[in-house]
Parts: sequence; structure tokens; C-alpha cells
Amino acid sequence: MKTVKACLTSVVLTVLFVGIANAMPLNSSARAVVPADLQQLISVDYRALKDSATAMQLKQQVLPDNLKEFETALKGIGIDPDKDVDTLTFASFRTAKQGTKAVGVAAGPFAMKAVLKKMTVRKIKPAKYRTSSIYPMDGGMVMSFLDDSTLLFGEISAVKLALDTRDGEVLSLDTNSTMADMMSSVDSAPVWSILDQQGTQNVMRSALGEAAKVADYDTIKKRLLGSRYTMNFSSGVDFDLTVVASDALSAATLSSLVKAGLLYKKMSATASEKMAMDNTSVDSDGSNVQFHFKSSDKQFQSLMHSELFAAVSH
Repeated sequence: MKTVKACLTSVVLTVLFVGIANAMPLNSSARAVVPADLQQLISVDYRALKDSATAMQLKQQVLPDNLKEFETALKGIGIDPDKDVDTLTFASFRTAKQGTKAVGVAAGPFAMKAVLKKMTVRKIKPAKYRTSSIYPMDGGMVMSFLDDSTLLFGEISAVKLALDTRDGEVLSLDTNSTMADMMSSVDSAPVWSILDQQGTQNVMRSALGEAAKVADYDTIKKRLLGSRYTMNFSSGVDFDLTVVASDALSAATLSSLVKAGLLYKKMSATASEKMAMDNTSVDSDGSNVQFHFKSSDKQFQSLMHSELFAAVSH
């Protein structure tokens, strides 16, 4: 997870750069392995990325370490993410005794039998975990097929917890109404993510910078329930972030704080950063705070080379 610095532009970029994310609703096999105590769910539609030069440039510049590791591990078992994967989903979740864990779920036209045949040729044998077969991967990761075209992978303890969730040993995402409801609002977008209450509070505090030090933020912080975003590269760059608050007053207060943060940051911003702020709107609608950012591909590519972009994406 990354922290961000001082304004709404940071919010827009940071929520994206926590990881790049999936363009279709989770299939039933993938959804079943996501635990209820979800911190963040990020989904990347590889097909949508390939259709946008801006998206591919963004992917190369800010590719998170965990995504690099997952892609390398997939290549190690003969799956090329650029050719064989439709969607790649990452779920990070909290555990009582083991801290935060993360798993990846790849879905695509790769054939389970072909992958397993390659494993057999390489004399790689699985370990049984109840009814599941867990295979070792490069980089210390393991994998397990959820169905013929859905592959669960990650560090072994995280994979086992995900399988425990599917098998009913751990509460699943569907029992967490806040996160499940947020997901249903965004999971048909080309790029989407959801973030839990604690993560949202931390991101907003970092993004607000000096504005977060005023008493109003400490008052409303505990009333921020979560956040969700979508991103679309089909016509330039469209980014929509919604922060869900417990009531309309808290949403209106947060909206005012963010607008103040924008004005403060704009005084020292570069031309491309000012462009990003000018292209960003902030409004409250009932208990939601809605942020919208839109730019052309050329404008966004210019922003990617700014100091602000470098600060929030590394």
C-alpha cells in the first residue's frame, strides 16, 4: 500500500497506484475465495489495458512490486499475462494473527490441463489441502486451480486462507455488506477497486495534507465507511472516486476540506498539476463524496512526468 501527499490529485492518483485493476464482475469461483475482512480488492482488465497506449505506459511506469511478482510467477508456469489472462484480481485482507495477506486470481483462456501437463513434465508435484491441489511456483508462491479457467495464487498461508473461505471455514465477502455493496456499484467498469474503512481514512488523511490537521477531519474520520473507484481509458482518461460516509453532513464537510486542500496545493503546483486540478471536480451527494477527473491522453501523459506523479506513484 502507498501513502499520498497533499491534495485531491493525490487521491485520484494514489487510489489508482495502489494497484491497477479488472473490467468485469468477479466470477463465482473468484468471489468465493475473498474473505469478509477485506482491506482492498483491485481488478485489472488486461484486454482494456492493451487497447490503450496511455494505460500500457501507466502500467509500465507504476507497476506495483506485487503485480510484478505475480506476473513473473505466472510466466514461470507457462502463462503469459499479456496473452493468456483476461482479468487479474488482487485481494488484500486482514487476519487476526498473521497481519495483512494478499492473493491473486487470474482468469482467462489458459487451459488447466495444458498448465498441469507442463507441471508434470517439470516433475512438480502438488500438495493436497482438503480437496484442493496446491502447486509451487517461482518466487516462493503457490497456485491452485479454482476451475478450468480460474487460478488462485500467492504466498501459501494466504492461499490456504482463501481456500478456507471458499470451503466455509472463514466468513466470505458476501457477509460484509459494506464492501459487497460497494463492489456491486463498480465491478462492471473497465478498471475498479474498493477500499475498506481504515484504508479510506488513511488515504484521505494523507491526501488532505495540512487540511487534515484541522479539527473537522478528526471529527468526520470515523464516519468514513469506505471508498470505491472506476477508471476508463476508452476516450482519454476518466477517473471516478466515491468516498462513502455515514451521513450527509460528514460528506459535505469532507467535500469542503478537499476543496480547501486543492486551493492550497494549487499555489505551488506545476502547469501539468494545475491542469489535473482544473480537470477535477468534488461534490457531495447525500452521504457520498464524489470525485471526478477527466483528461485527454496527451494531458495525462504530461502529468505522468510531473514531480507530483513521481511522489505519489513510488
